[in-house]
Amino acid sequence: MTSFISHTAVDCAHAYQLSEWWKQVLGYVDLPDDPNEPGHVECMIQRPDGGHRVLFIEVPDVKQVKNRMHFDLRPTERTRDEEVAWVLGLGATLFEDHRDIHGPGTGWVTLADPEGNEFCILRGEAELAAVQS
Repeated sequence: MTSFISHTAVDCAHAYQLSEWWKQVLGYVDLPDDPNEPGHVECMIQRPDGGHRVLFIEVPDVKQVKNRMHFDLRPTERTRDEEVAWVLGLGATLFEDHRDIHGPGTGWVTLADPEGNEFCILRGEAELAAVQS
């Protein structure tokens, strides 16, 4: 017998605020029968179709080193660079820029969310399709 991933858990200082930020970035929503509210120490969000879930859990310790696991995001409606600009406008910060690392039009950008958790933005679906055709 095998296991499956129930959800991805993210330790944080402010579960409600961080879940609200990630809802904007991912287009996720609260669980229909368990909405998140200010002051909640655990906040779950999910894809609108009920798929992947992310649980934000308040912990007393602060982030100190680079994440061992992180999200790799692939834009569906924008290019990588447009997505990076949009997410920076939401309050992300630039961590490392690896655009064109393997030649023109390649690479990714590593950003950090408002609590310093790193995540990457890859090339968008349209950008990949253009290269593959």
